[in-house]
Amino acid sequence: MKAGHTMPKITQIETLCLSRMHEPERQWFTHRYRTIKADCAIVIVRTDDGAVGLGEACAYGGTSRIAEWTGWLAPGLIGRDPRDPALAPHPNGRTWAHDCAVAGIDCALWDLRGQLAGRRVCDLLSDRAPDRVRLYASGGCRYDWRANPASLIDEVRGYIAAGYTACKVRIGTDWAWDGVTTDRFLGLMGELSQATAGQIELMVDGNQRLTLDQALEVARGLGRLGFSWFEEPIPQADIDGYARLCAAAELPITGGEQFTTLEQFRPYLERRAYHVLQPDAGWAGISEIMRIAEAAERHGAEVCPHGWHNGLMIIANAHALATRPSPRPLEVCMHQGPLQWGILAEPPAIQGGWLPLPDRPGLGARLADGLAERFPHIPGHYAIEVER
Repeated sequence: MKAGHTMPKITQIETLCLSRMHEPERQWFTHRYRTIKADCAIVIVRTDDGAVGLGEACAYGGTSRIAEWTGWLAPGLIGRDPRDPALAPHPNGRTWAHDCAVAGIDCALWDLRGQLAGRRVCDLLSDRAPDRVRLYASGGCRYDWRANPASLIDEVRGYIAAGYTACKVRIGTDWAWDGVTTDRFLGLMGELSQATAGQIELMVDGNQRLTLDQALEVARGLGRLGFSWFEEPIPQADIDGYARLCAAAELPITGGEQFTTLEQFRPYLERRAYHVLQPDAGWAGISEIMRIAEAAERHGAEVCPHGWHNGLMIIANAHALATRPSPRPLEVCMHQGPLQWGILAEPPAIQGGWLPLPDRPGLGARLADGLAERFPHIPGHYAIEVER
């Protein structure tokens, strides 16, 4: 702090909205949706001492709506001390854009607290934080059951060649289009497992698309194949179904990426309906992730953050994950394109599938120059629905 200042004060809060159209070869296509662009919403909190806190809000909430909510919430924070742990608004679990804005503000405040304390965020949260976290390549969003589903195997081999030791794939284009069955899907997973045996840890995300009977069959098959987890196979609201899956499956059942509050996770913890909870710093904020993690530990469950968008969010989730004992690998989207790390002035050097946590105070990330000119905001949804 500058001489004469006894307390830093927040002077400005803004949201930087960015976009980048995908080249045709970068577009990814899963279920019935083709993604045509990448989006990013960065909440920037400034203080009277010249400090700048950064937090990436999950762009699923809609970047323009996130910016509107951030602007609406900002007046209640101006003039306040960013170090106050009770300062950030609380997510409500009902409105995505509101909760994403809250998450961005919360992450930016943690960034400021770390800077003002001269410590990394993970060190403010834990006395055992490591210097790096293991990543998993999150992909499998381009293979088409009609064209060449085996292309998934080549994709995963590419992640192995890039040094990743873990990978998550999806369940492909709409099964109804091509009469895909659980047996056919498990056949492809068997081929993938055999082709990559001993080289990479494998996980599957069902994107809430299966029935309970399908999910039970796939979970048993993936367990036999040695997969590490099965994520959100059935609709999220089916707590009874998730409890049955968790009781029957030989591999962990994970989920909850869209939940933003501990209250939403409570019935899943009480029913043992998830083995691994997946809140996201860009949806729930770091503060809420820590509350969720504390409750999960009491109920014998793990926390491993979800993450899909850009580098600032990945780093925030990495700080949260670094506080966990024996953490699982952290998700990094493999389909986001140049926007993902292009927002940062100094992207971290990912080596051997490991992300080094920046050694600077706070989150340790700084924005690159000229982002608004390089990645001008493009209104509209990031995906289009495809019919066959």
